[in-house]
Amino acid sequence: MAIPVQRYKRHTILGDETSPELFYLKREPGHERTYLLEDAAAEIETTSALSQEDVIHVMKAFVRRLRIILTQGDKLKVEGLGTFFPTFSCQGTEEEKDCTVRNIQKVHVRFAVDNTLRLVNDSIASTRGGANNVQFYIKGETESSNSSNNNQQGGNDRDDDNIGGNDNGGGFVNPAAYTCMIMSTSNKSGTLF
Repeated sequence: MAIPVQRYKRHTILGDETSPELFYLKREPGHERTYLLEDAAAEIETTSALSQEDVIHVMKAFVRRLRIILTQGDKLKVEGLGTFFPTFSCQGTEEEKDCTVRNIQKVHVRFAVDNTLRLVNDSIASTRGGANNVQFYIKGETESSNSSNNNQQGGNDRDDDNIGGNDNGGGFVNPAAYTCMIMSTSNKSGTLF
């Protein structure tokens, strides 16, 4: 599924009116969805031997175990997903005796994605159509500058026959032509974790 983005203009250095203004891209507001555990479990149920209730139970048990591991200061590496680990921020002191555990202000849970899950922009990827490639399109644009010949011959990047638009890395990508895969990653034994 292609992700809609829009252009916006801002100063290179935020808050500095003298810095040059450049165009950037950001996600189109209102186009992201938040999937719940129940939604993912229902999708997993259709593609595996586990029931929706089993998947929910395993995921809740995973979260409980993850909490225990992190509160002990350890890391948890999930093959194909990534590594969860705790970090903290601490206020500095001038005197060593003043530097105590009470100076730790926030404890964070960090996540480092596994290389097999790392996503890339499909328009600049070395392998087009790869499993981890993400496709984007600029909201409101119907054609790219390189597709003008196609449109002169009666073609249109929005045609349903041309699902992804042309293959030049730009232009309109029909988001309805792609299905969203929630989660179907499994290890060699066929289980989720």
